[in-house]
Amino acid sequence: MSNTKKYLPLILGVAVAAGVFLGSKLNFNDTNEKIFATNSKKDKLNRLIDYIDYEYVDDVNTDSIVDVTVNGILENLDPHSVYIPVDQYEDNADDMRGNFVGIGISFYPYNDSIAVIRAIKGGPAESAGIKGGDRILYADGKKLFGEDIDRDSISKYLKGEINSKVKLKVYRKGEDKLLNVTLKRKRVPLVSVDASYKLTDELGYIKVNRFSETTFKEFKNALEELQDQGINSLVLDLRDNPGGYISAAERIADEFLKDDKLVLITRNKNGDENKTYATKRGDFEEGAVYVLINENSASASEIVAGALQDNDKGVIVGRRSFGKGLVQREMSLGDGSAVRLTIARYYTPTGRSIQRPYGNGNGNYYRDYEKRYRNGELISADSIPVADSLKFKTPKGKIVYGGGGIIPDVFVPKDTSVENETLEYVSRYGFMSYFIFEYLEANREQFDGMSREEFTADFQPDDALISDFISYSRLEEAQIDISNYRGEIKRALKANIAQQIFDTNTYEFFLNQGDPMIEKVLQLDTTED
Repeated sequence: MSNTKKYLPLILGVAVAAGVFLGSKLNFNDTNEKIFATNSKKDKLNRLIDYIDYEYVDDVNTDSIVDVTVNGILENLDPHSVYIPVDQYEDNADDMRGNFVGIGISFYPYNDSIAVIRAIKGGPAESAGIKGGDRILYADGKKLFGEDIDRDSISKYLKGEINSKVKLKVYRKGEDKLLNVTLKRKRVPLVSVDASYKLTDELGYIKVNRFSETTFKEFKNALEELQDQGINSLVLDLRDNPGGYISAAERIADEFLKDDKLVLITRNKNGDENKTYATKRGDFEEGAVYVLINENSASASEIVAGALQDNDKGVIVGRRSFGKGLVQREMSLGDGSAVRLTIARYYTPTGRSIQRPYGNGNGNYYRDYEKRYRNGELISADSIPVADSLKFKTPKGKIVYGGGGIIPDVFVPKDTSVENETLEYVSRYGFMSYFIFEYLEANREQFDGMSREEFTADFQPDDALISDFISYSRLEEAQIDISNYRGEIKRALKANIAQQIFDTNTYEFFLNQGDPMIEKVLQLDTTED
């Protein structure tokens, strides 16, 4: 086995785990005056920056020195206290708000132009008739094509102030002239509920990708729609969900828990505790719920899973979660940048902390996937480390453990073969979508006017398309042979085509077919019936 093949699952796992989103908010009572009081330590740092500014022999960008200094300070605190530079702040804020102001397209910088993948539902571009495959060549006269195009600079021309207008020149295949389109920028949703559909007549499925300001509303709408369709059981998929706002997690947990059940405990450095309890608002307190988690389910995802598990509600299915039990608050630094600083720890209703140890450095902390891979816990529940000193009991006597993530009630192993890890990565994290875009460029008319139902029933990727993808991926050059996974490749290709011509809901529907965790839930739900 080559080194590339041997270590690829570790590299892929670390890449995904390192993307864990770290934001949460709580309100404690320290005043700004207390927090930011002048002291000699801050004077020392300010004086050093001034010395470098005015006395150092060479010109130095002290802004960059400050950024490095802030990052260095935070890295010595914990892995989840992070610095948000000025140039990243707006994107971070958009992600947490759950929307951005723009024209509403997903796009690729493709070859030397901006290629529209699809117009976002409900956005200005969709209303104006922008389609997948269109090329945006100019925005307010600014050229957006050529060898030096940059995705970040493109975004700033397409985004802008709400209700401001932008004039686009668009190339569309088959049209003799460029299309002139004027759009008014609006708030465009960044959807956090990726999918919502029925697995069986009575079992619903909702996938949540993060916890933003809009997540609970999206979740509630999806749940109510499924209830109207007659479900009495629900799969809540929190796999690879890195977290977000605590309040969104608490409200979702509240939907499943009876009145006055403890949801969460937080405790700050002074020992002050804040306890959150379920309210009368829950609409799914009687229904069965299955929560799917994996090694990349973190933070707010673990709050939901822990609250349900500790209250003996539902079944947690999958593998041990990430293990983040720290709470951050975002604090402005006055120049457009900010820090998310850890201000408290959180505990599940039984009193357990699920925060993993982080005293050996951030690098070691984020290599936890590699450790789990090597100790075998991704394929065997018996390999999950537990400590008797961190043993807790739920009200019904079930044993649960603290000290590093939520251990599921029902374990589902991961196929850790390099071929499966690679296929999973290329299917879900963008690589296959580039191939599909090129395929659609040559075959888009085949899907014009095709409904979702017709696509589901009538379209199947053929052997030629599968072979083309295997050749396109060039994985064989890395001695990774995925040809024995032709059925899985076919399913992933169909899912990625569906994503580009329909939506993420259809994408998840196809990609989830044959999914081991969902298959396990179907078995459990049948047994309970």
